[in-house]
Amino acid sequence: MNDHQHLALWAADCAERVLALFETQHPEDTRAREAVRAVRLWQNGDLAMTAARIFAFAAHAAAREAGSPAAAAAARAAGHAAATAHVATHAPHAAAYALKAIALMGQGQEAERDWQRRRLPPHLRNLVP
Repeated sequence: MNDHQHLALWAADCAERVLALFETQHPEDTRAREAVRAVRLWQNGDLAMTAARIFAFAAHAAAREAGSPAAAAAARAAGHAAATAHVATHAPHAAAYALKAIALMGQGQEAERDWQRRRLPPHLRNLVP
């Protein structure tokens, strides 16, 4: 697996951890979950980058339509995770929006930030603030 694929997998993992914040409010809206699925498919070589971008745009549309800031941040995390297939620098945005979603729910971010850092391969940690 190359560095771009590692970042995509990490972004998907970060976004997936907060998907429930979106899905609880919008159980019928699958766009955020589909975006996470799309980046995983891309990372495995089973989906074209251009298709993953379509899922990213859809997740961002879901974020704009979300009823709460936490749900919107969770959907944006998924959108940036899928966009990582296009440009690897979207990965840190997926993680940041996941942290924002947690903060907006009034939960502590430190445990999540620590998890994110441990999940990221050590040789890539310098790429993520």
